Amino acid sequence: MDKIKRIFNNRNFIMLLSLFLGIAWEDGAYLGKDLMLPLLALIMTISTTTISSDVFRSFTSMFRPALAGFFVSYIFHGGLLLLLNELTIKNDSFWTGFVLLSAVPPAVAVLPFAIFLKGDTSFVLFGSIGAYLGALFTTPLILILFLGSGFINPFKVFLILIELIIAPLILSRILIKTGVSKKIEPLKGMIVNWSFFLVVYIVTGLNRNVILHRPLELVPVLILSILSTFTFGWIIELVSKRLFKIKDSITKSLILLGTYKNYGLAGGLALVFFDTEAAVPATVASTVSIVYIIYLQMKVRRNLSKSN
Repeated sequence: MDKIKRIFNNRNFIMLLSLFLGIAWEDGAYLGKDLMLPLLALIMTISTTTISSDVFRSFTSMFRPALAGFFVSYIFHGGLLLLLNELTIKNDSFWTGFVLLSAVPPAVAVLPFAIFLKGDTSFVLFGSIGAYLGALFTTPLILILFLGSGFINPFKVFLILIELIIAPLILSRILIKTGVSKKIEPLKGMIVNWSFFLVVYIVTGLNRNVILHRPLELVPVLILSILSTFTFGWIIELVSKRLFKIKDSITKSLILLGTYKNYGLAGGLALVFFDTEAAVPATVASTVSIVYIIYLQMKVRRNLSKSN
């Protein structure tokens, strides 16, 4: 029984299950489409309860990691992804989807990932805060520059970012202050993982026909998704270790911040402003990210066995 519980609490298993269910049965995805933004707000609220209010009082200690988080997520990952998108993607909806991916901040999961990959959790935390605060201005700017104000309502984008970043952060402070956060502590992982399950299921189910009947069109999307995780991560590791001689724990943190995007937010923006196909890059990239995190875990285990 304990083994079954561990499997159903395993984030990678849950994500793969959501992909399989989305392809096998899409009807529920259409029924749950309107749940996307509330689910993302719930994920963000629960995830940010791990952030102590004290971190905001020490501006000097968080400034450099926050700047680094913004740089690797937006300048490096976002800028390079936009360039590769221009060069490789011809389908208009998929192109739009990658613009959305470049415009969103890192995934909220980078903090728990940093813990079991032996990264610097404080660095990841401050880096995420920097990227999310920067997203309030950078995300609308990228969307307007590349997609145009005719397709994107800047005010609506800003409202969604308030709903999904500012409001959850405020709500999480309330949960901490009232003690509710401690009471739900044992359930936090389950709530976040199964909320992600629904988000990925909805996006996958809405794009079932594309995945099953037009798989060749997904090849460029898959290639670009692999490049933006495995190759981007390799570049960050190379530059960090060989050029700047940055220690291993911070290098791992930079890799997470510079390869993992908030796929749920990108998919949600695609469904709100465009069509279901614009959410395909977020779906494919999130699938590749599962493989990438497994690869990083194996790499950590291999290095630990060598040191022992």
